[in-house]
Amino acid sequence: MRVPIIPTILVLAAAATMVALGIWQLGRAEEKAALLESYDAVGADAAPVEFPFDSDEEGVLFRRSALDCARVTGSDPVAGTAANGAKGWAVRVTCVTAGGEEALVDLGFTRELSTPQWQGGTVTGIIASGPRLVADPPAADLYPLAKPDPNDLPNNHLSYAGQWFLFAATALIIYFVALRARTRSGSRKRA
Repeated sequence: MRVPIIPTILVLAAAATMVALGIWQLGRAEEKAALLESYDAVGADAAPVEFPFDSDEEGVLFRRSALDCARVTGSDPVAGTAANGAKGWAVRVTCVTAGGEEALVDLGFTRELSTPQWQGGTVTGIIASGPRLVADPPAADLYPLAKPDPNDLPNNHLSYAGQWFLFAATALIIYFVALRARTRSGSRKRA
């Protein structure tokens, strides 16, 4: 049996790349687990932090913060969950501070699509991904939103690793089945 060199090298290189990606995803799973653990450890007693306008939000997610909204430049209702679990709308506004920095703020929960008239002011709350500030207590006479929870963040890197390993195994199996079929068809032609 004569094995084709270039296709074999390509398949082995692709499989090795897929295995490397799987190993990388295993490392990412450990990193994400440590990050989620650090978010869980923050707790309610942690000191408030500055809102991350321009910086990396990862180190301050799920921490308390405050900002002074000098003016509101936009408002959108987005799907939201109240603190009591009810489904409805979170009133999200775009705030501009006195320094000209923009921030997203979820003011509170409502069942109505109409946006309350809120002109700005100081808002305290919890930093969520985006970054955005989830008001706690709510503003504009709205109801409290469910607090951002680190347990809502997925850690699906382990399943991604499994997929990469499965792709590598599938590529190798298909290639060896194709080689075997080629060998059989070659031996039939000689007979």
